[in-house]
Amino acid sequence: MPLPSHRHTSSKKHRRASHFALDKAPIVKEKTSGKMHLSHRVAPGATEYNGKPVHVKPSKRKAEKAVKRLEKAKKKA
Repeated sequence: MPLPSHRHTSSKKHRRASHFALDKAPIVKEKTSGKMHLSHRVAPGATEYNGKPVHVKPSKRKAEKAVKRLEKAKKKA
């Protein structure tokens, strides 16, 4: 395997590495619940994003339906 024909100086190495820095994650506060999350992503536990409903995992959905049924039953009684 061939070796480099010229030595890379430390300044050359540092100039190349100047683009390796990581940016800070864009964390925002949700308007409705006040939870912190990455921008342009749904907050944990949220049921809607930008006014549109999002998918809720089945176990959570079952729990929500049970709560609605209980509330409905209390109103009738």
